[in-house]
Amino acid sequence: MDATTRAAWDHAIGAQVVDWWKAAQPAALGVYWPLRDEPDLHAAYAELARLGARLLLPVVVEKHAALEFAEWRIGEAMVKDAMGVAVPAELRLQQATPPALLVPCLGFNPQGYRLGYGGGFYDRTLARSPRPQTLGIAYQCLRIRFDSDGHDVALDRIITELH
Repeated sequence: MDATTRAAWDHAIGAQVVDWWKAAQPAALGVYWPLRDEPDLHAAYAELARLGARLLLPVVVEKHAALEFAEWRIGEAMVKDAMGVAVPAELRLQQATPPALLVPCLGFNPQGYRLGYGGGFYDRTLARSPRPQTLGIAYQCLRIRFDSDGHDVALDRIITELH
């Protein structure tokens, strides 16, 4: 996909995330640092921070465990963790999973199940109680048909550039 299309789609997705946040006002929002070709919502994150949102980034603490979350301030120093994902250089891990999460999707189906990189981190995180509200983030062209596995957890909503 060309850079102009990607930027327009990222903007459309980000605008919907900001609108959702304004309506829902969760106490904290788990966001993600984009890997490879995932939608880049940094402009939306900056707007959310400006509006007073408390943003948290996922952190892999153990390979076969749920994600932990660290407080994140836009512009702070970042480092790559053992998995190659950017995390705040000064980790301020939180005690609880945030009440709402943005979950990047490499693919998704009409039932709200997602495809990820296969590590199971989000599935283990969503199996926790209380379960956070989840917004899958993907491009509409990644909607495909597939069956879910027994360990998969459906997302509450998928946000694409179209809806």
